[in-house]
Amino acid sequence: MLLVVVAGLVRLVDGGASTEPARADSRPSPAAGVPTSVPPARPPATAPPRPTHAANGHVFGAGRFLVAYYGTGGTGSLGVLGETDPETMHRRLARAARPFRDLARRQGGQVQLVYELIVTVADPVPGPGRDYSHDIPRRVVQQYVAAARRHGALLLLDLQPGRDRFIDVARRWTWALRQPHVGLALDPEWRMGRRQVPGRVIGSMSAGEVNLVSGWLDELRRRNGLPEKLLVLHQFRAAMVRDVGQVVRRPGLAMVQHVDGFGTPGQKLDTYRAVERSRQFHMGFKLFYDEDVRRMSARDVRRIRPAVRFVSFQ
Repeated sequence: MLLVVVAGLVRLVDGGASTEPARADSRPSPAAGVPTSVPPARPPATAPPRPTHAANGHVFGAGRFLVAYYGTGGTGSLGVLGETDPETMHRRLARAARPFRDLARRQGGQVQLVYELIVTVADPVPGPGRDYSHDIPRRVVQQYVAAARRHGALLLLDLQPGRDRFIDVARRWTWALRQPHVGLALDPEWRMGRRQVPGRVIGSMSAGEVNLVSGWLDELRRRNGLPEKLLVLHQFRAAMVRDVGQVVRRPGLAMVQHVDGFGTPGQKLDTYRAVERSRQFHMGFKLFYDEDVRRMSARDVRRIRPAVRFVSFQ
């Protein structure tokens, strides 16, 4: 495994014969830091629509196709979601989703917008808790919780735990997950071992850790009388989720395996086919504005088999 420094980022290049292209999320250099606030939200020009968090109680009910913006609040360094205030972001997301909405309507379906907000960010330095991650401020998350509610969108709290456990990080966000439109995303790339540092290695998690979090989330949902919740598992290498076949399906959760490889269409599809577990999960797919070469269109994504039900832009 070779370490390569590119534009201030440390990336891993596999020297083996894997068909999965190397990939790392865009992030600032260690000295740059991550802002902890977002610009003031602009008031909506018209009355917001009523929330439509789930069709018939199910996230993917009524032929729904999910389209998301990914990132954290107050910076575009980690993804497009944080480039602007939440209201402007929502309008941009709606425009990006339009081609998917047109295709869905032709098939009798509809598009559901999603904000995927990184709420726990992996760090290249230990930090006060020496867990190599930090939580963004609660007030920032509250802005996105409120914006998603106004616009009938789903909000995903994305976790990059560093050396912490996913379950311990997830519990810190219980207050937000009690909302019916808020779900959870786990990113094993940033789950480090005791001596690992984010950005220097690609992390991993076990099926047991996935099951621990999913069981806790489903129980939280049940106790609070909430509809089906979205749980997303990011992956672009088979080794990122050990014993993935042992991940338990939860009837109260819409569970998505989100395949995040970047590159040319051929490379992205090779990654997708190498890791997909469509018999276990709904399938997700990521489109990168900067890293992808000849970024795939909505029509290209809808032609992928096994079928993709959730696409996000980074």
